[in-house]
Amino acid sequence: MPLRILVIPDKFKGTLSAGAAALAIATGWRKARRHDSLDLLPMTDGGDGFGEVISGLLRAKVQRLKTVDAAHRPCFARWWWEPQTKTAIVESAAIIGLAMLPPKKFYPFVLDTFGLGAVIRAATAKGAKRCLMGIGGSATNDGGFGLARSLGWKFLDRNANLIEHWTGLDQLAKIRAPAPRCCLRQMMVAVDVQNPLLGSRGATRVYGPQKGLRSRDFVRAECCLRRLAKVAKKDFGRDLARAPGAGAAGGLGFGLLAFLSAQLESGYDLFARQAKLDRHLRAADLVIVGEGAIDSSTFMGKGVGQIAARCREQGIPCVALTGFVSAGARKRRLFTQIHALTQLTTVKQAKAKPVYWLEQLAMRVAQSWKTSNPNHPSHWKGTKHHAV
Repeated sequence: MPLRILVIPDKFKGTLSAGAAALAIATGWRKARRHDSLDLLPMTDGGDGFGEVISGLLRAKVQRLKTVDAAHRPCFARWWWEPQTKTAIVESAAIIGLAMLPPKKFYPFVLDTFGLGAVIRAATAKGAKRCLMGIGGSATNDGGFGLARSLGWKFLDRNANLIEHWTGLDQLAKIRAPAPRCCLRQMMVAVDVQNPLLGSRGATRVYGPQKGLRSRDFVRAECCLRRLAKVAKKDFGRDLARAPGAGAAGGLGFGLLAFLSAQLESGYDLFARQAKLDRHLRAADLVIVGEGAIDSSTFMGKGVGQIAARCREQGIPCVALTGFVSAGARKRRLFTQIHALTQLTTVKQAKAKPVYWLEQLAMRVAQSWKTSNPNHPSHWKGTKHHAV
């Protein structure tokens, strides 16, 4: 009995893009069950790979331009353009991403979001009416200060001197808008977290350490972002620091709200809408998700956890293929089955040959998925199911 299978992995960070993971899973599965129908739908929650996935859904064409990375080193960046709807697609991780920098060479105090401005200007010059931007995976913690400067915003201290580095924002007294302002009719920003800008759950304390911030620098960084938020509230008449997602990407979420009047949205929700996900799910007997690790963050708004929850609601079996698992037993029950590459090989070998090992894992899962099994998806469709 052939199955209709939706293959919908996220990236395996640092090793495979979502698209490459989907192909590897499909290749391995077909080696064992060649009559099954596979629907490949690589997914994104707003981080690395956002541009590739969303541009594929909208059939947008790649564009290239010269800009700078988070450390102001010259780089060529990609963005995507769909002319019919005049939509620009931007992946900030491909410009100011942490993965673009040599490990431990640049400290976050010297990094900013300036390089993103060139892409926004290029999209505006092209006639963009709408921009979809994914902001996960950034190297920065500047609250969008660099991006705003690149677009012509001026940040002045009490003596009307220009502030040119985000670590000087503790002296901020006035924000001056450019004339004319860069304006897009719709700026939709995909965020994979809901943190505010400031405080114990804010950008600096929660995500700063991942980017290299030390605990002794938290006070200074927080002071700068707090002053930016306070002056922005005074000048713009809106308190944006508390908005869910304002703390995403080192406060870039806040900067896009403040300086480009953006709308922040869950990266998963944005993807689900653009991909018409419900239609794909209704057609599936089995859903296969995947990402580099199934851990506590999987269940904090990330796409793989959201897909599993949706499948559980609709009674569709959901199998996860992953690098390794560290989630607790209670969380694992959200999935019908979880299979890790570490069942077959070491973490080091899996990272060295990720396509091979993911194919092998998918093939083994497919081999064990027999139609004679009483837990076959035809028995589960529309019923509750539990982890195996």
